[in-house]
Amino acid sequence: MPYSGLNDFIRTLEKEGELIRIREFVDPVLEITEITDRISKSKDGGKALLFENTGTKFPVLINSMGSEKRIAMALSQSDISNFEKEIESIFKKISSPKDNLWDKIRMLPMLKEVSSWMPKRTSKKGKCQEVIQHNPDLSKLPILHCWPADGGRFVTLPGVHTIDPETGIPNVGMYRMQVFENDKTGMHWHKHKTGANHFEKYKKLGKRMPVNVALGGDPVYTYAATAPMPENMDEYMLAGFLRKKQVRLVKCLTNELYVPEDADIIIEGYVDSGEDLIWEGPFGDHTGFYSLADYYPAFHVTCITHRKDAVYPATIVGIPPMEDAYIGKATERIFLTPIRLTMIQELLDMELPFAGVAHNLSVVKIEKSYAGQAVKVMNSLWGAGQMMFNKILIVVDKEVDIHNYRELLKIIFDRLDPNNSLMFSKGPLDVLDHSSSRFAFGSKLGIDVTMPFDEEIYLKTENLQEIYSFPESALKNIPEIENFYDLKENWGIPVCILSVKKDKQFRIEKLAYSIKENISFSYFKTIVIVDSGVDIKDLFTVVWLATGNLEPQRDISIINFKNNSSTILVDATIKTNANDNFKRDWPNVVVSSKDTINQIDQKWETLGLGDFISSPSLKYLPLVKNEGAIRK
Repeated sequence: MPYSGLNDFIRTLEKEGELIRIREFVDPVLEITEITDRISKSKDGGKALLFENTGTKFPVLINSMGSEKRIAMALSQSDISNFEKEIESIFKKISSPKDNLWDKIRMLPMLKEVSSWMPKRTSKKGKCQEVIQHNPDLSKLPILHCWPADGGRFVTLPGVHTIDPETGIPNVGMYRMQVFENDKTGMHWHKHKTGANHFEKYKKLGKRMPVNVALGGDPVYTYAATAPMPENMDEYMLAGFLRKKQVRLVKCLTNELYVPEDADIIIEGYVDSGEDLIWEGPFGDHTGFYSLADYYPAFHVTCITHRKDAVYPATIVGIPPMEDAYIGKATERIFLTPIRLTMIQELLDMELPFAGVAHNLSVVKIEKSYAGQAVKVMNSLWGAGQMMFNKILIVVDKEVDIHNYRELLKIIFDRLDPNNSLMFSKGPLDVLDHSSSRFAFGSKLGIDVTMPFDEEIYLKTENLQEIYSFPESALKNIPEIENFYDLKENWGIPVCILSVKKDKQFRIEKLAYSIKENISFSYFKTIVIVDSGVDIKDLFTVVWLATGNLEPQRDISIINFKNNSSTILVDATIKTNANDNFKRDWPNVVVSSKDTINQIDQKWETLGLGDFISSPSLKYLPLVKNEGAIRK
């Protein structure tokens, strides 16, 4: 059943044992983030948190969709995989041939049901307009300052409503909003997003752009704002399908846009397309690194309305896993079937590992029937909507369980041929990608580990078979290496992880040469190099850093040994101008300050959160250099 607002959702969460109420005062500046980070990284995403004492009259709900169970509850399902079967059924009914009148008549009930999901405008006043602030003051909302190097407080879970000035088609997106004044924020829409596209159209027309922000309501509205919908498709139609009830929209008070009548809070306003852009950021982002400051439009607030019992919804992002990972998991399940049925018929399943922060790493399995099919799938996916941001794409055969990571890794490295399995490409990257030499553009890597057809069989490279354990003596003459972890010994996978100290003399070419000269390293199919301070036995962290710090064509090389075996060398270290001729600023890893960690440690017992959980930031502090957003 759909929810009539956040309080309705909160009651359901509490009934299911999925909510913790915190009645003691917790500061929205840094403290809520530190507590949420500890809870969200606990087993299965922990619990949803309701901070009831925020220094304002509004409680804060956070981590409400931060588990597989809660994201399913938010979408009124027992399991998010239920949508796959339903969507497939609808697609097949609509697209199947209709041979006679009776077949067409049988379609009418389904078409009526589909039409019932369409949003409906009403002339009545909405629940979201029970209280009106004609003199808007954002300081009355418990807006979070999330991380110590953030540029300020940010609205982190907004449904931003815009409208195409040429077609009149509305859009709802999610773009962070930094608060600058009580009636002014930034509007951080990336160049690839629909909101930015609408802004450019208003700019060409020389018109003021109406913008409204909805907070709360049925949590499905929040999900719909994040969903990778095709251009000119209404997000509230998706919301209607997910909740099986149309979204009722009301007109706002100070502009012509419509918003959900049962939202908790509405922030009305505009963006002046002729106004100078504003310096916005930095912000601790979902990549686990800070996104650095840049110029974005300013959003001017003209009115704030809200329900009498309004709850302020928020989320935090940073080093995974966090709430956004589970929201992404829902997208993976909901949009898999449309991609398969409309674009890539051989696509059977998809996995977006949490460590890959949605766009850095994807794994797909296919029904392979001809040579080159895996490469065809790579190119198709890189051209499919937001999949264009994907950086590393692994393709496997239909029998592989891509959700069982231990099995998946064994299959990948059993079939991986260093000289023939890799395909490099170029294209757009996410604006938040910090590793590419050029902003929002760079290389991509496809890894084909499907069973080869005859036409695809090459002279395979071999690894040195007579070496059954990697000798530590192999490291003695390579002073750059601080530590190593042999996954062949511990996981049965021919991979080695090396941590290195990058001093002023460090050069990756020199290290690669030293490895090439030591034939013991041919024992591995892949060698991954990370920075000193990384826990090299924590594979989740290694994958997160490797996929985040990697520009494939620059940072992947093949070492061919004298015994005719080959190894893939992956440079997953932080890049600098001095060591790597990297010209862009490299962001810091997102962690809490030691002061905030200590404050929460001291008050933990008073918060009713259960057994003490130490700060996840402690593990990553060694990777931070200086206290700002930029690593210097």
